Formats: sequence, C-alpha cells, structure tokens
Amino acid sequence: MKRSVQKKVCLLGDFAVGKTSLVRQFVEGQFDDRYLSTIGVKVSRKTVELDQVQLNMMIWDLVGGNEYLHTERSYLMGTAGALIVCDLTRENTLDAYARYTQQVRAVNADAVIFYLANKLDLTAERQITTGQLAQLCASLGGDFLLTSAKTGAGVNEAFTQLARQIEGE
Repeated sequence: MKRSVQKKVCLLGDFAVGKTSLVRQFVEGQFDDRYLSTIGVKVSRKTVELDQVQLNMMIWDLVGGNEYLHTERSYLMGTAGALIVCDLTRENTLDAYARYTQQVRAVNADAVIFYLANKLDLTAERQITTGQLAQLCASLGGDFLLTSAKTGAGVNEAFTQLARQIEGE
C-alpha cells in the first residue's frame, strides 16, 4: 500500500487569469463561463496517485492582484508548491510570474514553482508567444505549460507534474 501525504499548493496570478477555473476543472472536471471572483482564499482538495505515494493536495486558490501580494503573505506559509498563472490573451499578466515567484521564495525557498499560461483555447486573442514564455520561465528557473481551463487541455498534466516534482518523482 502506498503511503499517503498531504501537501499545500497555491495558485497565484493576476485577476481573471483563470485560477479558480483551473482548480474547478482539475478537482470537479467542470468549467463555468461566468467570471467567479475569489474573495480572499478558497481551499479545495484532490488526491493525486503517484508511483510511490498518494498525494492529498490542499489547493489554495488565492485572490489575484497587487494589493494582496504583500498583505496575504501568511497564505503562502507551509506551501510545498505553487502554480503561477498568466493569461495568454493579456501580455501584462506575465509580470506576475516574477512578482509571485519572489513572494513564494521569500516564504519557502524550496517550494516547487510551475508556471501556467492559461486560455490556450482563445487562439485569435493570444498576445504571448511560446518563445516569450520559454525565455521568462528559464530566467526564473522553472518550467511552463500551456493550459485551457475551458477545454481541460494541460490542466491535469499541470497539477500532476507539480505533484511529481514536490514528491521527487
């Protein structure tokens, strides 16, 4: 029988990049077109079966935006990993990668950080290239995945890859 462990994971990014939708797609397999603004933090749970361990993820969906960046540092305490999300249709949301990386590293230098570029399904509105993502993520020392909370593309893969890196698989 596999051992069971519980780990805290945080989703970070600017307003309306799709953090809540990514969590909902991963945990419930659902997508809602209506914008669901997060107030403070919402915690969801999902178990991921890895080779050596059953990882019970406590997924903290944190409100986006600069005003919460410094005041809600306590939400990041104890996090084993973070998914930092940008919106492929809004180039300015890429700035969040460096800001949130700095915040996570200040609280836990060993946390695993993975970068997501969401809204892959909105191809006509796309403003961020794969080259831009590769260059920025390399400079931050992390990997990235393209995701679509709407279609589910890359969503399970993102959470599973984060879980594997947290557990060293």
